[in-house]
Amino acid sequence: MTDVLRAPHALEYTYTRSVGPVVERFFTGLGEHRIQGIKGADGKVIVPPTEYDPHTGESLTEFVDVSDAGCVTTWAWNTDPRPGQPLDRPFAWALIKLDGADTGMLHAVDAGDESTMSTGMRVKARWAADSVADMGALECFEPEAAK
Repeated sequence: MTDVLRAPHALEYTYTRSVGPVVERFFTGLGEHRIQGIKGADGKVIVPPTEYDPHTGESLTEFVDVSDAGCVTTWAWNTDPRPGQPLDRPFAWALIKLDGADTGMLHAVDAGDESTMSTGMRVKARWAADSVADMGALECFEPEAAK
């Protein structure tokens, strides 16, 4: 008989990630219940903000406040949320073009039911009760009519 060697394995990230000044400012804004983008070299507003222009590679520094409401540009229904996802019940992952932004931001939409989701629907941010300076401050989005 051969002995089988076994060793426990845990997939984890045991380090702290530095986010840099642009993302840190974005997270700080979320903790204050506001959303900021950054103006690209072509004048378009990128949300979430990036340090460098995606077309020219130049550094970006001009922050712009945008609305916490916007339109769904595309979406997919998640019938079986996994632990650690934004909601513990079925929801949509959606790209949301916030008013004042030129790009979409990926986040969860708590629409209640897949039949209420549609491309072009208006959604508004639902902020978490606890103010934290990270993505956790933005609990999810919900249909604007629900507000």
